[in-house]
Amino acid sequence: MIRLKRFSRQLLFASAVLLLPFGSYSTVNAAQGASQIDAVLVLDVSHSMSASDPGKIGNEAMKMFIDMLSTTGDRVGIVAYTDEIQREKALLEIQSSADKENLKGFIDQLNRGAYTDVSVGVKEAVQILDDGADPGHEPMIILLADGNNDFNEESGRTKAQSDADMEKAIKEANDNDVPIYTIGLNADGKLNKEALAELSDLTGGKSFSTNSADDLPQILSEIFASHLELNVVPVDSITADGSFQNVKINVPNSNVLEANISIMSSQPVEAKLIDPSGNAVSIPSDEILLSKSKSYSLIKLLKPSEGDWTLQVKGVKRDNIDINLIFNYDLSLAMDPLAKTAYSKGDSVKFSSYLVSGGQKLKDEAQYSNMNAVLLVKDLDAGTTKEVPMENAGDHFEGTYKIEDEHDYEIKVKAEEESFFRETDAVTITAKAGGTGQTAPTEPAGEAKKPFPTVPVILGALGLAVLLAAAYFLLRVLKKANRGFVGQLVIEIRDENTGDKTSPQYKKLSAFKGKLLLHQLLQLAPELKETEKVVFKPGSNDRIILQNGSSSTIEKSGRAVDATRELEMKSGDRITVSLKQVDKTIFIEYLV
Repeated sequence: MIRLKRFSRQLLFASAVLLLPFGSYSTVNAAQGASQIDAVLVLDVSHSMSASDPGKIGNEAMKMFIDMLSTTGDRVGIVAYTDEIQREKALLEIQSSADKENLKGFIDQLNRGAYTDVSVGVKEAVQILDDGADPGHEPMIILLADGNNDFNEESGRTKAQSDADMEKAIKEANDNDVPIYTIGLNADGKLNKEALAELSDLTGGKSFSTNSADDLPQILSEIFASHLELNVVPVDSITADGSFQNVKINVPNSNVLEANISIMSSQPVEAKLIDPSGNAVSIPSDEILLSKSKSYSLIKLLKPSEGDWTLQVKGVKRDNIDINLIFNYDLSLAMDPLAKTAYSKGDSVKFSSYLVSGGQKLKDEAQYSNMNAVLLVKDLDAGTTKEVPMENAGDHFEGTYKIEDEHDYEIKVKAEEESFFRETDAVTITAKAGGTGQTAPTEPAGEAKKPFPTVPVILGALGLAVLLAAAYFLLRVLKKANRGFVGQLVIEIRDENTGDKTSPQYKKLSAFKGKLLLHQLLQLAPELKETEKVVFKPGSNDRIILQNGSSSTIEKSGRAVDATRELEMKSGDRITVSLKQVDKTIFIEYLV
């Protein structure tokens, strides 16, 4: 079995995706540090993909993923399946540009065959990681498919057998902390979104869908961001005018190892770079990687200088060009050990947390200056989680939690700035009597111990039975009425400048307790920060409560509603959230 542990993220994935004139792949030395990823790319190569992915976007996505990886250190495996494994490649460690070309050449040779069984591909990917994953690497699986099965009747394979194999593969993935990200390919409109979304939800991954290669930079950026505790930083969206247009790219500090600028356009684009000192930087060069395929070009900045870079972009007139940015850092987050783990109700527990770089505590106050940190306190008995703000002490974070109940708690620190976030490992403490040496309270002196509650004799056996039955019924009703979040939210975002609308994202709510910020469901995207004041809370009878503390406008059934206090949503209700700080509208549907 794999022995895997979430590790401190050591390498920045920062690449630029540019549609440029095609050319050769440039080889330079990578930034120091190992990216430490073991990824298996899984592709449906059945004949049905000729309709759902006629342009072989799935193949392009796999190649683009490989190009986005660091030049050395990561390992990639490939599985191509129908209702059986067609071709596969075990985990190959990338040590040079030739290794990447080897993997991409393998992808170009994949052919399509009859029938489909998604469980076959997922099961094999899990097995590849089981056989060869490095315990010090981050494992992940990316599945590219339409989500539909088509069994060969002559083989005798049944849906029940396929479901059983998938369930087993999901369990093993979860046991070994392997998230499965899915990219649904939907050119023919027959995508099984629900099946792919469920697979990602059950394993801690994310689900996406597309019918255009133009979406790949954003999708792959979000996969990288999610897996490596990063935030995608929206930079700009421009309409080309036929000349070079300047876009500012800010590298915030010297801890950045690499920078990803993703640019996708339906037409060829020319690009130039100017560093913070005002000097032009050649593409490719010792500081820049360049790789290309038929639908994209990718540029990777290695150890970029701190400050404002200028990206000059020239596109075809009236062409829309989207630009996003991802940084990664040689940074992890650690917590000072607690003096003890057993406390009493009302005790105040102090926590201290700090960034680590290269195995040493980071004392760079410039890095801390734009960061915020919170204690994430999970009450293991109540099942609720609350955030407690921490103080930024210059070169570390300090916070205190006052224990509210005689419960067990799981506590970790989360620190965040615009382009990344980090979390510490969780610590568990107890405030229960008898926990770790504490003793239970004794009976008061002189009072006889009563083995049962006092029940008035006049009730008799029949009266007691009626009372117990009524209590049982009441408990069932209360449990049903207050069972926390259920169902899911379906979210789409429309850009009011272009009219473009994202594919629906299905967000299951069962993993959240207490309250949920809309900003959390939007991957904490900085441009959508105002949604952190749009709050959801569980209501009774499978409903949710929305409370709007932001300046955005909430509409239901086409009419603006006052949600500053509470707006109850039942299954099937739809609302829109019109943002004020950016020209975007968020569409939300609640389903149980």
